[in-house]
Amino acid sequence: MNVDKKNMRIAIAEAWKAYIEGEVPIGAVLTDESGILICADHNRIEQLNDATAHAEMLVLREASKKFSRRRLSDCTLYSTVEPCPMCAGALVLCRVKNLVYGASDSKFGAAGSLFNVTDNKFLNHRLNVTAGILEDECLELMKKFFSERR
Repeated sequence: MNVDKKNMRIAIAEAWKAYIEGEVPIGAVLTDESGILICADHNRIEQLNDATAHAEMLVLREASKKFSRRRLSDCTLYSTVEPCPMCAGALVLCRVKNLVYGASDSKFGAAGSLFNVTDNKFLNHRLNVTAGILEDECLELMKKFFSERR
């Protein structure tokens, strides 16, 4: 199995945890340059009563604590949905090397859809971005979540 698909499946499993907990179902995974899992988490915004508790932010925080450093320049972040401006900015600030995501986000996406924080010539770091990995599965989970709440 392709490494990106394998890691995205772990992120999707995290997104299902968020779904079960009543959170917007987004999951994230961070791996090292060899593809070894460092950490995984899911949205916990409602649970923690914290608007910054996005899945991507949580894995970046956990990895930074684990390694006692903020620069994660040898890492790849997998997210089921294109990161928002806050998360994309954190990826740039942490110097993450690669971003791989499933579904694009036309309302909040900051890796090429609405904004392009991850490849902005005015910033001092750019990420390699791969979009659309297991996109249908990621999108279907989001649609299911929001259709049940409307």
